[in-house]
Amino acid sequence: MAGSSAESSSRGIELWGGFECTIVRVGEDYRDQTKETGHHARPDDIDLIADMGVKTVRYPILWESIAPESLDKLDFGWTDERLHMLRERGIGVIGGLLHHGSGPRYTSLVDPDFPKKLSEYAARVAERYPWIQRWTPVNEPLTTARFSGLYGHWYPHGHDYPTFLRALANQCLGTLEAMRAIRGVRPDALLVQTEDLGKTFATAPLQYQARHENERRWLSLDLLTGRVDESHGWHKTLHGAGVSWGELDMLATGEAKPDMLGINHYLTSERFLDHRLHLYPDQEVGGNGRDRYVDAEAVRVKRLHLQTGFGPRLREAWERYGIPMAITEVHHGCSRDEQLRWFAEVWETAGALTKEGVDLRAVTLWSLFGNVDWRSLLTRKDGIYDVGAFDTRSPKPRATAIAKAARAYGQGRDFDHPVLDTAGWWRRPERLYPWNGRCRTFEPGGRKLLITGATGTLGRAFARICEHRGLPFCLTSREDLDISSQASVRRAIKHHKPWAIINTAGFVRVADAENEREACLDANAAAVGTLAQACAWAGIPLVTFSSDLVFDGGLGRPYVESDATNPTTVYGLSKVEAERHMRELCPEGLVVRTSAFFGPWDRYNFAWNVLNAIARGEPVQASRTTLISPTYVPDLVHATLDLLVDSETGIWHLANQGEISWHEFAVRLAEGAGLDSSLVLAMEDEEPSSTALASERGALLRPLDRAIEDYLREVEHLIEPVEEMNVAAE
Repeated sequence: MAGSSAESSSRGIELWGGFECTIVRVGEDYRDQTKETGHHARPDDIDLIADMGVKTVRYPILWESIAPESLDKLDFGWTDERLHMLRERGIGVIGGLLHHGSGPRYTSLVDPDFPKKLSEYAARVAERYPWIQRWTPVNEPLTTARFSGLYGHWYPHGHDYPTFLRALANQCLGTLEAMRAIRGVRPDALLVQTEDLGKTFATAPLQYQARHENERRWLSLDLLTGRVDESHGWHKTLHGAGVSWGELDMLATGEAKPDMLGINHYLTSERFLDHRLHLYPDQEVGGNGRDRYVDAEAVRVKRLHLQTGFGPRLREAWERYGIPMAITEVHHGCSRDEQLRWFAEVWETAGALTKEGVDLRAVTLWSLFGNVDWRSLLTRKDGIYDVGAFDTRSPKPRATAIAKAARAYGQGRDFDHPVLDTAGWWRRPERLYPWNGRCRTFEPGGRKLLITGATGTLGRAFARICEHRGLPFCLTSREDLDISSQASVRRAIKHHKPWAIINTAGFVRVADAENEREACLDANAAAVGTLAQACAWAGIPLVTFSSDLVFDGGLGRPYVESDATNPTTVYGLSKVEAERHMRELCPEGLVVRTSAFFGPWDRYNFAWNVLNAIARGEPVQASRTTLISPTYVPDLVHATLDLLVDSETGIWHLANQGEISWHEFAVRLAEGAGLDSSLVLAMEDEEPSSTALASERGALLRPLDRAIEDYLREVEHLIEPVEEMNVAAE
């Protein structure tokens, strides 16, 4: 898929934006995504989205935030400022009153007075902002009811149909009454109703369950559009769950019919129910009380590939309701290239649907500033951040490739990026479940990356992760490409036509460099100069790697990118010289400074040596006085590729967050693996030194403790404890 096709089929589609703004209650605790993503404290975010050309924003005016204690105590201070800024910049607003929430503590989704209380709040908000015409009183009522009343994730943590249906009816009734209140202030107010829309598929024995879930998926929109009358299949079921005939009659009038449907859809929104449990040895088995089955991802089932995705779901919604629509969430928590492919596919799909006659008005870039802990549906405080159009881990939110694509599409321009030459993982054969038969592995196609250093740890890691991410590449050895020869490099560029070069080759034996000065400087500095000159000639980016050893270790705090270099070793000097070549010859290149690799795919690192020595019962020595920032290789490679896709340049520090001594690193590894950490002996005969890295541009890698946990999970089966070894020897 190329950016030009997405542009050409989507003229007239508006670019909207949205902030992940959920305020959800889990037990007695509330979580506020505007605070967790930092948007709450960044008024300048409004300028960033205005500069993108966003026409309309879904913006939170949330009940739990404005009136947390009482409807008589409202604080509009924060919202006043932000909405004023949006209005000044000419950006339309869709006001949201409840976003996956259950309301403040004086109500809940199953409170009989919930609709009345929401309408009272809506009236106060409408009086405050009478200039807002479009409203979403309740975001995704069916999804919220399922997660709160059926699956127990959110308050009131129900696990039964009566709680689920009561919560759903209350949200729909609340929407109806809220719109009445809003229209009492502004008669021409419009309801933009959002809902997540998926579909369930199943094997033949489970078709009855799929039919049930596929009827249920429309329930919120059927209620609001007045379709749930006496002839509707859920009419009696709702009444049996405690929804009165009067409440059902009120909704059946169609007074709450949306003026626009906002359809949200995610790659996991579509499910496949399979009774053949043996085909899914790694999947959790569930059931409905009648049958046991696996609830799998439909996108991974080969025979469903033409039936899944935004296109089929939007067509179904249009055919069922005939109401104008917008795509109101486009987010994919994945690598940057996959995020970009998803956004481009959705934009192209929107354009194709409008050509078919579907009244589709806009695509919403959601979420603009990412989200936190949505991988656990906000039920755990892991602090896992998924990037949006902007990456908020930088001091000022940093525009990613997604923001650049959105700006182009929104302005009706072409957008092209090499990663769009490859389909997203949801379209590639390797996504399929194994029982579909032997799948083709990733086959390179489209524009390539050229990676040097085929025999090294980093080069092999890039090859592995590029294959996983669907990034075509060519991994070269010294025999394939002599990076010290300008002619060899230019020949390789002409032959492979790469869109970027990633240099992982070089002299890596730090101690030996003192006795092999010229060899180290040639491999690490002069060769980088050769590559930089060739890349500048070809007009393509170059990525190369530097080291924490460009610093002398005497600063007393972790080093950031702007700190002065002062190497004390030949190896460090070679990296400083390489940086100089990049700065002078290839200023559009990317230099990644990093430190102390450890990873699961090779045995040539400190972590592996420590674990296996201790497993054999052998002591290891490590310095207490030298502080470092150990870097988990998979994290480093993913972050580097993201920066490359985003067209970032200059020096970046990429290391897992944390300053630690070699000794403490060894102890944590041993303890995490369940080994005897007393075998880690301290070396204290050195001067205190710290070459730990931090970043003033953005802390992109996760905390070290979490990286260590992942590393130990990956290598635990390779470590043979001494007890087991002794038994084997006997």
